[in-house]
Amino acid sequence: MPKPKGCLLRRGRCSEPGRLYLLTTVTHHRRPLFLDFHLARLVIRSLRQADEDASCHSLAWVVMPDHVHWLIELKDVTLGMLLCRFKSRSSHALRNAGVKDVPVWQAGYHDHALRREEDVVKAARYVIANPVKAGLVGKVGDYPHWDAIWV
Repeated sequence: MPKPKGCLLRRGRCSEPGRLYLLTTVTHHRRPLFLDFHLARLVIRSLRQADEDASCHSLAWVVMPDHVHWLIELKDVTLGMLLCRFKSRSSHALRNAGVKDVPVWQAGYHDHALRREEDVVKAARYVIANPVKAGLVGKVGDYPHWDAIWV
């Protein structure tokens, strides 16, 4: 069995409070767990919990069938800590809801630190347009698992 490459994603990673990041994490083996409406809502609850804990300020997110895109402003935690808490909380909630597959999430995550000159609204549009691009719906408003602070 090939060795996971999630550790390679951590090389050179730094976390800066106040910086904007576009994060992506996928389910283990890209299983489409979140085609189930109830399971997707449990993941959304975990995203919102990060805001309530003051770990981040969510600007936009979308829960796709097999992955999550999350545009955030990082607060006083590291990216690793934020994603670890999110994955832990959501995994626990999903297992309590009957998901038997362990692990729920693939190791690691992808992050992109937005530069000051980058258009944050453009990044948010990318996030919320993902279901349209994937062919799940015809227009953004038809997909139930997304949010953005501008809406």
